[in-house]
Amino acid sequence: MQVSSSAVTEGAPIPKKYTADGADVSPPLQWQGAPPTTKSFALICDDPDAPRGTWVHWVLFNLPAEKTELPEGVPTTVGVQGKNDFGKLGYGGPSPPKGKPHRYFFKIYALDAVLDLKSGISKAQLEKAMAGHILAEGQLMGTYGR
Repeated sequence: MQVSSSAVTEGAPIPKKYTADGADVSPPLQWQGAPPTTKSFALICDDPDAPRGTWVHWVLFNLPAEKTELPEGVPTTVGVQGKNDFGKLGYGGPSPPKGKPHRYFFKIYALDAVLDLKSGISKAQLEKAMAGHILAEGQLMGTYGR
C-alpha cells in the first residue's frame, strides 16, 4: 500500500502545525492499494528514536474498509482510538528532546477483520489483535527536531 499526505513529504520535516510545538493536530493522510478483501484499517504512528525506546503517538483502528484518507485534525470520535504514550486517546504530535531530529512513522494496515477491541487499548494490544489479519501495509515517515 502507498501512504501519502498533502502536508508531510516522505523523509522530510513534519510542519510545526502537526507537532506539540504547534497546533498538535494530526496531518491529513491518504492511502491506496488495499486488497479488495479489506474489512477495516488500522493506523499506528510512532517514534523509534525516542530516548527510552519507541514512543507511540497514535493508535487508531476499525476505520471502514471504504475509507482511503483521514483529514487534518482527526477527532477522537473517528474509528476507535487507543492510548498514546502521552496517556491520552488520539493523536499526540512530535515532541522530541532537543538534539538530533527523530523519525515519525505513520503506518496504515489493511485488515481482513473488524477488531473486537475497546477504546483506550495500547499499541501492543492492537498489534497482538492484528496478528494474522494484516493483508497489506504501508507507511509514511516524516522527521521533526528541536
